[in-house]
Amino acid sequence: MRNYLLKMKGGAKSPPGVGFSEVLWSWFGSVIGIGFCGYLSSKFFEPMDLTLIIGSFGASAVLVYAAIKSPLAQPRNLIGGHIISGLAGVACYQLFGGTLWVAAALAVSFAVAAMLVTRTVHPPGGATALIAVIGGEKVHKLGFLYPFVPVGLGALILLAVALVLNNLSRHRKYPEYWL
Repeated sequence: MRNYLLKMKGGAKSPPGVGFSEVLWSWFGSVIGIGFCGYLSSKFFEPMDLTLIIGSFGASAVLVYAAIKSPLAQPRNLIGGHIISGLAGVACYQLFGGTLWVAAALAVSFAVAAMLVTRTVHPPGGATALIAVIGGEKVHKLGFLYPFVPVGLGALILLAVALVLNNLSRHRKYPEYWL
């Protein structure tokens, strides 16, 4: 028991802080990426009873604009993780949606497993799967369109903004790899 509890003590050093320039680039990327998704959503998608913005994109923005060297932030993970998780979420809602807590647990769990198997782990994907289950009637009506619009298209927009903005600074490079 003692060894088990000692594991919780930690031991590694805290990550280093970042400079003001890095904070500004991350802030600017998030404003443009999320802002562009929100603008397109309000002007074009919401009038068609669709959306182009979901909560998990906020977490994706942290990765692709602030943690750009992380394997979890790379294009393969961003796009693949979201779409695979969206598919898992919709399937679980359609199969188990009568018992929401079961559908939610299975959606996230299948999304995690599928991302691991396909080497596309992107933590916001767990939220994407969960949103497919708990997102309400508008999301449920989308069915298997949900993994592609808003999820896939929104992730592609975040990626396009990340490619442009992260490479404007001479001290930043994105992506580290594509596949």
